[in-house]
Amino acid sequence: MPNMNPKKCPMPEQAPDVRNKNFEEVTLGYTAEMAVEEAQRCLNCKNKPCMTGCPVQVKIPEFIALVAEGKFLEAAAKIKETSALPAVCGRVCPQESQCECHCVRGIKGEAVAIGRLERFVADYARENSTEKAVKPESNGHKVAIVGAGPAGLTCAGDLARMGYEVTVFEALHTAGGVLMYGIPEFRLPKAIVQKEIDTLKDLGVEFVLNFVVGRSETIDELFGDGFEAIFVGSGAGLPTFIGVPGENANGVYSANEYLTRINLMKAYKENADTPIYHAKKVAVVGGGNVAMDAARCAKRMGAEEVYIVYRRSEKELPARLEEIHHAKEEGVVFKFLTAPLEVLSDENFNVTGLKCQQMELGEPDASGRRRPIPVEGSEFVLDLDCVIAAIGTSPNPLIRHTTPGLDTNRKGCIVADDEHGITSKDGVFAGGDAVTGAATVILAMGAGKRAAAAMDEYIKNKNK
Repeated sequence: MPNMNPKKCPMPEQAPDVRNKNFEEVTLGYTAEMAVEEAQRCLNCKNKPCMTGCPVQVKIPEFIALVAEGKFLEAAAKIKETSALPAVCGRVCPQESQCECHCVRGIKGEAVAIGRLERFVADYARENSTEKAVKPESNGHKVAIVGAGPAGLTCAGDLARMGYEVTVFEALHTAGGVLMYGIPEFRLPKAIVQKEIDTLKDLGVEFVLNFVVGRSETIDELFGDGFEAIFVGSGAGLPTFIGVPGENANGVYSANEYLTRINLMKAYKENADTPIYHAKKVAVVGGGNVAMDAARCAKRMGAEEVYIVYRRSEKELPARLEEIHHAKEEGVVFKFLTAPLEVLSDENFNVTGLKCQQMELGEPDASGRRRPIPVEGSEFVLDLDCVIAAIGTSPNPLIRHTTPGLDTNRKGCIVADDEHGITSKDGVFAGGDAVTGAATVILAMGAGKRAAAAMDEYIKNKNK
C-alpha cells in the first residue's frame, strides 16, 4: 500500500541564522529512510502525468518505484537514461511548476517530492557507485557545441553516447555556464557540477576553454575545421540595467557581474584574486531567481540590510517559492510595489541611496500581469551603499554579428524551431537561453536534448 501521508517528507536544512553567514549548501538532502518513505507516496499512475511536465522526459514513476524498493543505484541508472544532469536538476529545477504540478497526489495534498528524490538518487550514485562512463565506439563524425552551459552539456552528452566525436567550445576558463557562474554554491555546490562534466569527459567529450566563438573562430571557420553540425547554446549573458539616472555610480553592479565574481571567482573567500566590495546596505532590483541569489549572496558577504525592490506585488514574483521562502528566513526584506527612480551618490560618485516610488497595480499588460502604476507623491529614499540590477539578460550579439545567414529576432535571440532547434543556417542548431532569452536550466536541457536528436538525423541524411 502507498504511503498516504498528504504532506511531503520535510527536507533537512541549515538554520537560517547559521546559513546566511556561510556558502555551504542550505538543504542537506534526504537520508535513505526519508527517500524510501517519500517514494512510497507515489501512486505509480498508469498514465504518468508527472512526465508531461518534464522537458527531458525523465521516467519519473519508474525511478521512484526503484527508490521505494531501496534500489538506489538502479534508480540512478533509470534517470540517466534521459537526463545528463540529475544532481543539478534535483536542486535547481522548478519542479513545482513542471513535474510536481501534474502529480495526482497534489490534488488533495502535497505532490510527491520528485526533485528531492532525484537529488537523493544522484547524490547516492555519486557517493556509492564505482562505475565510470565508457566512451562509445566512434561513428566517424565530428560535431561542435558552442557553450558549456546546461543546453550545451546535455546536447554534448547525448551526441557522445551516439558515437559522435564532440568538442565543446567555452568562452570562460571553466565549463558549466550558468551552473558555475550564476547559481550560488549554497544552492548548487560546484563540485557536483564538475562531477557531471567529468562524466561527459569519460564519454569522450573534449572541452576547449577560453575560446570565444565569433572571435577565436567564427561558426563558418568551425565548419572549415571539419565539424559537420554545430549546436549554439551560448546562453544569455548580456545584462540589462535599470535605466535610471545615476546607475553608473560606484557600487552599482549587474547581477551577472556580482554573481560571477562570487560564484566563479570565489570572491567570498579571503584573499580572492578578484575581490568584491563588501557592502553594508544593499538593494537588489528585480524579483526572479537571479534577484534572490544576489540578495542571499549579499547577506553572506556581510551586508546588514538587504532589500528586494520589486515593482509588482508578491503574487507576481517570478522566483521559485522555495527561494523566496529561504530569502525571507535569511533576513532579506521585500519592498513590493516599489520602483527605482534614481541611484543617489556622493561627491566621490559612491552610492548613497536609491530613490524609489510606490506603485499600485492597474490593468494587465502584454505579459498578462497587472501593470504597475506610479502613486503620486509617494517617493522615498533607501539608504544604501550598493545596488544590484537583476532585471533580465539577453544573448551576446557576437555570434549573430559574425555568422552570415543566421537569423535572430528583435531581442537578439537566435531564431530556431522549438521541436528540433533548426536555425536558418544549414548545419547550425541552437537552443537554451540563446534562443528563448533567460529561462530555466531544465528548459535549456530539453532544448539541447531535442537538438542532439535533430543533429543526428541531419548528419545521417547528409551522408546517405
